[in-house]
Amino acid sequence: MYKSSQNIVFGFHAASENITKKLVENGDCEFKPSKNTYDWLGSGMYFWENSVHRAEKFARDRKIENPVVIGAAIQLGYCLDLTDSESLSYLNASYQTLKATAKAAGAALPKNKPGNRESEMDLLLRELDCAVINFLHSQRKDKDEKVFDSVRGVFWEGKALYPGAGFKEKNHIQICIINPNCIKGFFYPRQKVEIA
Repeated sequence: MYKSSQNIVFGFHAASENITKKLVENGDCEFKPSKNTYDWLGSGMYFWENSVHRAEKFARDRKIENPVVIGAAIQLGYCLDLTDSESLSYLNASYQTLKATAKAAGAALPKNKPGNRESEMDLLLRELDCAVINFLHSQRKDKDEKVFDSVRGVFWEGKALYPGAGFKEKNHIQICIINPNCIKGFFYPRQKVEIA
């Protein structure tokens, strides 16, 4: 009952100039979800919640040619919010079923891996998480249960900000949009205006 959000949140996405131009200037352009096996929140279109800066840094780290950051006004709709204990219980149940299914088939589950960047502690290639979330979505469809429009998660990533810190340099909230109708519009972020 409380999973459906009518609030608008702002998400930011970085891509090449030609892609962002199509998204902002042509509202009916094709929605292209990411479908990598290592996507952190499963298949969908990804946004950094309320963080232009994190989208810019991601583009630099990925060496995207001529990157442009765009904003999106997003209504999360029916959200698998991984900051909520009920949503986490859905995810755990999905994992248990996927594990049993893989065992019955004699198959190994995928694993989350650190990748090849600065911290071995950061699981940058989230193949297990992606598989579990995508499996949860497919289970809900198969059972004719209400499907999620979006997935939202908090991630602690990067080096500690200072010795003994509980905060890391790349902490962020990420949103994965499954239902493109959740995106109410794209825009170019404004620069802050200094008031004299």
